[in-house]
Parts: sequence; structure tokens; C-alpha cells
Amino acid sequence: MSLPTSPGRNTRRTAAAVTAAGLVLALAACGSDDADASSSGGAEDGHGELSLQLSWIKNAEFAGEYLADSNGYYTDAGFSAVNLVAGPSTGVAELVQGSVQVALSDAVSIGTAVANEDAPVKIIGTTYQKNPFTILSLADGGNIATPQDMVGKKIGVQDSNTSLFKALLAANGIDEGELTIVPVQYDPSVLVNGEVDGFVAYLTNESITVAAQGKPVTNLPFADNGLPFVAETFTATDQTIAEDREMLKDFLVAEIKGWTDAIADPAAAIDLALADYGSDLGLVEENEVQSAQVANDQLITSSDTDADGLFTISDELQQETLKSLAGAGIDVSADDLFDLSLLDEVYEEHPDLVDYAG
Repeated sequence: MSLPTSPGRNTRRTAAAVTAAGLVLALAACGSDDADASSSGGAEDGHGELSLQLSWIKNAEFAGEYLADSNGYYTDAGFSAVNLVAGPSTGVAELVQGSVQVALSDAVSIGTAVANEDAPVKIIGTTYQKNPFTILSLADGGNIATPQDMVGKKIGVQDSNTSLFKALLAANGIDEGELTIVPVQYDPSVLVNGEVDGFVAYLTNESITVAAQGKPVTNLPFADNGLPFVAETFTATDQTIAEDREMLKDFLVAEIKGWTDAIADPAAAIDLALADYGSDLGLVEENEVQSAQVANDQLITSSDTDADGLFTISDELQQETLKSLAGAGIDVSADDLFDLSLLDEVYEEHPDLVDYAG
């Protein structure tokens, strides 16, 4: 957004940040004592506290969470408090250690942890129907509007996103030798300065901040060009799903209500981000407004959510996600990655929540 891009965001951007060593230590630390201590379900007076690991800083990206909290939906759902833990993080280590009960992550991060480390976690819903990854370019520079426009160009790719970028190439029949991969960090100034023609970025972040500098931009979204996978996924451990099912369902109800409000009145959520939840971050209102518009119009809502409700992942989108992960060398099945039965039950029990558009 308006903040300087931090090298730390590689932990949010890809599952490569969940190192084998770190996850093994986390799994080793995850025992019955931790699980019992972190469990928030089963109390006679409600669910107690829940900790939600956010994937990034407290900006407009978590508009629904702010409204679920401030409008009392978490309280209505039986939680004495829901702690919004700022990222960046993929959330996997925190989940398996038991320090949080739910994490907002993405299919690449979760799929990698499941496939490579046998992490006992599953996606139970998703905020974003489409992932926000893009090849960002300057309209008067590289102007990369189609995959073939990358041929012959210099593309800035962060180390942690290399496998994902190569999957984009493979999905579009482009050989690595047809372009130049330039190792970069997460600061898009290399694009603005002309050191690269394209840059792996987020539609809701660098694309907006570069344009705000008076530089017209062109985007090549991964989701529209061969790599559609879900992001900002609600993820929980297998143990929490088994032992605290009703707690997770109540949490999802509160989240659906919060995001329904955020879609109906994004300005209210942005005000909360600026004045309260992200008040110490130096957020720029105009950038946050644009981020919310992109998220609401392009990433969160779709014909599937119109028909079946927010956070749903259709069978087709599941298969598209798995195909995208396979292209990045991540071998998982739908049963390994998803458990959408909780969300199905939520909508069966609360059919009125499907109509988020009112």
C-alpha cells in the first residue's frame, strides 16, 4: 500500500518462507499441551479468546475482520475476544505451534507445507476467489499486457517467488531462455528506475503505489493467465477442525457478516484501518480506498460467491488451484488441501448469509 515495501513480506508472499527447519521445529513443538492451551472451544460461557494470524500488516486488506470485531459479530458468535495478529506470515508455524487457531494464508503456502512437511493443516474457506499476484510493468515501459509480452524482457522476480513465476511461464508455454529473470527484492523502485521491464507484485499493493507516483501501469494478473489459485485462505489445523468444529463455524459466521459489511460499506472499514487498527502505519487513504475497490470488485466476489456465498471454493476453483500448484511443483490432492464441510454446514444452518449483496 502506502508503506515502503519491506523485505519481510517474503514471508507473506510464498510458502518458500516456511523453511523445512522452521516447520519441523514447529511441528515438534506442537503437542497435546499446546493444543489444549490454545483451544478456545467448549467453554460453557462461549468460546473464549481466538487468535487470528493475519498474512500482512493491518491495512485495508483485512476490512472484514475490522468490521466483524467493531460491529460485535465476534462477540455475538461467542468469543470473548478475537486477537488480530499482524503479519507478515504464512501462518503455518503459528498454527502448528498452537499460538493461533486460524490463519489467513494462501494455497501456495499451505500446499507447500502440506506436500513437503506433512503439516496437519487445511483450508476451510477463502476470502479471495482470485489471487492478487501480477506482473507489474509501466505502460510507457515494458507494457506487459499478455504473457507473450514477457518474451525478450527483463522480469524482476523475488527469490521466494521464482518457482511460482516459472509456473506462470510453463502455464503459457514460454521457455525461461526466452526472457531474463532478474533477482530482486520487494521494492518496486527497480521497475520505476527502468532496471527491469516487469516485476512480480500484488494488484492490491505495488500496482497501486507505483501508479500513485504518477506512473501509469499495466498488469498481467496470474489468476487470469494460467495460475488461478485461492488466497487469503482461512486455514486451521486438523486437530482444531476435529475438536473445535462449532467454534470454527461460529467464527466463519462472524467473518461472513464482517465481510458482508465491508463489501456494502468499504469506507467504514477503511476509516477503521486508518484511525484504529492500522493507525500507527502511516497508511494513505487514497491508496487504501483503491486497494479495497480492487479486492472487492476483482478478488473477493464472483459468480460463485453470488450463487453460494462468500468464502466458498467451487469444485472447479479447487481443481484450478491444484493445477496451479502442480505447475509450481506442489503435489497435493483436494482432500489434502481443503475441508469445506464446515462452510457448507454454516450456509445450511444460516442460508440468509448467502445473499451478501443484500
